[in-house]
Amino acid sequence: MLVHGVAGAAPGELLGDPRTVRVTGDSTAAVFRRTEDADAEAHPERYTGRPVPEVYCWSRLTSGNGARALWLLLLPFMVANLAHWARPPAPAGAARAVRAYGLLVRTVALSLTVLLIAAACEVSLDLFAWQCAGSARCAASRSWLAVLSPERGGWWSQPGRRLALGALVPAGLTWLLWYLSNRTWSAYESQPPPPAAPEPDEAEDGVEGGAPALGRPGFWYGRRLVARLRAAHTAAGLLTVAAAVLVPTLRYDAQAAGAALPAAAGRAAQALLVTGGAVVLWVVCRRGRTEHRADHRPDRAVVAVLPGCALALLAAVLCYACWSRPGWTSTGRLPGDAVFGALALAQGGCVLALAAVAAHLHRRGTGGALRGLGGPAVAMLGCALGGVLSGGVAQRVGDWLADTGAPGPGSAAAGSTALGAVGRTAPGAGEVAGPPVLLSWQAAVLPPLLLVLLLAACWFGARGARARRAMAATVAAEYPGAVPDRARSRRIAGARAAAALTDSAPWFVGAISTVTLLLGAGAVAGAWLSGRDPGDAARHGSPLLEAAARGAQDAGSWLVGFGFVLFVTLGRRAYKDPSARRTIGILWDVGTFWPRAAHPFAPPCYAERAVPDLTWRMTTWTDRTGGRLVISGHSQGSMLAAAAVWQLPPQVRSRVALLTYGSPLARLYGRWFPAYFGPGPLTALHREVECWRNLWRATDPIGGPVLVEDVDRGPLADPVAYGRTARHPLPAPVLGHCDYQADPAFAAERAALLARLVLGSGSAGEGGPGRAVSREPAAAEGPPRTAG
Repeated sequence: MLVHGVAGAAPGELLGDPRTVRVTGDSTAAVFRRTEDADAEAHPERYTGRPVPEVYCWSRLTSGNGARALWLLLLPFMVANLAHWARPPAPAGAARAVRAYGLLVRTVALSLTVLLIAAACEVSLDLFAWQCAGSARCAASRSWLAVLSPERGGWWSQPGRRLALGALVPAGLTWLLWYLSNRTWSAYESQPPPPAAPEPDEAEDGVEGGAPALGRPGFWYGRRLVARLRAAHTAAGLLTVAAAVLVPTLRYDAQAAGAALPAAAGRAAQALLVTGGAVVLWVVCRRGRTEHRADHRPDRAVVAVLPGCALALLAAVLCYACWSRPGWTSTGRLPGDAVFGALALAQGGCVLALAAVAAHLHRRGTGGALRGLGGPAVAMLGCALGGVLSGGVAQRVGDWLADTGAPGPGSAAAGSTALGAVGRTAPGAGEVAGPPVLLSWQAAVLPPLLLVLLLAACWFGARGARARRAMAATVAAEYPGAVPDRARSRRIAGARAAAALTDSAPWFVGAISTVTLLLGAGAVAGAWLSGRDPGDAARHGSPLLEAAARGAQDAGSWLVGFGFVLFVTLGRRAYKDPSARRTIGILWDVGTFWPRAAHPFAPPCYAERAVPDLTWRMTTWTDRTGGRLVISGHSQGSMLAAAAVWQLPPQVRSRVALLTYGSPLARLYGRWFPAYFGPGPLTALHREVECWRNLWRATDPIGGPVLVEDVDRGPLADPVAYGRTARHPLPAPVLGHCDYQADPAFAAERAALLARLVLGSGSAGEGGPGRAVSREPAAAEGPPRTAG
């Protein structure tokens, strides 16, 4: 059985025959054969001595209809979810550290949800409902806001009612996140694995010493956890919206004369908000995953009651805000701007605590990128992405409103940017204050961050160039009888040097994460200490410092605006263009292999559909036919193949061989996710699957050796010929990560694995030798021609 990689292909292309038939599966993921092989089980005599090819196509799990474009909104959530799986291996006795690591990652993930909804509140409630609608000059320039203007004196002109109306936008965004998560949860996490005996309760989740984690019955079945986390994050989003409306309303009632009753109602709502937040934290901090069994237990009280109560509280707060307050006017910015600073500090603190736990685990164990700090580095990148995307929206809207909103001194209209128009001086009548000043500082750190990125890229590029020159001198000697060609040698050496840069990626990511953490801390400190944008804060310093600060602020504003426009353009193109949507799907292939253990709003884990598909197919086919099979996977398909083989019962696994090629098992996943694909788990996999071979090339930037004894074959010659030969009269291409099946080694290793399976069984099994070498995943019950 062939399992393709991230790019995918049509079944006819993979099978080398345009006439194919679906034997089992649906329009999203299915198993295909050539039409002539559809009834192979009924005619084993036709296949004596040769295998029957079959392919599992799963590319539509990550690239389907236009709704996939909405997954771009979930990029920070996906990165935060990866941090959960990037922890170092945990030796026996480290269960507490593993639980602390998971708790911290889930807390970071929750803060990202709150950050996104808070940014939506900043735009909808603060910039539009509070500032622009409350300014006669800003509202007059936008006719669709005129109904909210105090000049009209209408029912919606009071600030509380405007806030209640504006709250529908972030509440709608929360519903959209819930809807996307619930829809994909039904299609992905709800796929049950084959029945298997649960493991003993004494085993600790995530701790070395029992069966490898990916072989546990409940590893690819996250239905219960995702449902619980989805309820908690949905409630957190709704409570954030409620708090954004309640705080300014309660503050007015507490100071207004004759508002004792509304103030008491507001304080009661405030107490309920605090209680709801504590419940959300408790749900998130509960023990995360149960991997030792397929956990079918429902959490109906949490899944249904918690979001329902949060929605009811939000409705009550909106009704409270709509109470008539004739003397209330909106000036300046909404209270509570410190929320963004508090979120940034909380995220930074969690990342530092995560680093401490990861370092502790690394000292007690071995392996992992960045000396065990790969997970915290990834979590930091997730927080940075969340800050840039959410802050970019607020800043872009602030720029737009400042164009005609009569901003105050120092704003974009006055010679700086709208980002700097925040809170430096009290805005006068009719002025728009703009978004929080912290967002201006965050924008100002983008140019230094990009400079560090550029310097790091130049350093790694120079290092690769030196490696290319060194390798070019010895390339021709690897091909006996070849006449050296300087240009040809440089081309081959360049491909190898570029592929080797992959091994430097952890340090590149580590440098960017460290600089991001330091610059982010500086931005928070600068915003809180000065209360002004960087340009104004440096006004009394040296001219060089002031010019640098203002230049960084202006450049950062343009970069954030450009990034936001690029993000919207890419999403729009992906919605309309299937090819662009497929490109986004390839990115998700790499980022969504892992279950949603930390963030329920991350893009869905396609492996929770694909791995059960493959496991069911292999198990039922071998049980029904008594045959043996080779499952071969390319690139990301090798990850699915290995994960599926791990899930097989021992009696089925003994009839299965594994062939991987261009595989990131050890090179990428073993380095970034050592607890699951490190040397220990891969060695254990080889003990359970003796018939396993791995093909790799030195020119492949993704695949590499798995570094397990008697598994690797490589590096394969690439190109297969240095110059023109009698066998290769035309120049052979450098294939890199592609076309492994065209290499003679592929057919040779597949034949050898099939032969080893026959020898290992001691007999040809039912149906003779042809059946003994039949492919892999099992067909559904009934004739193959009708199974699809």
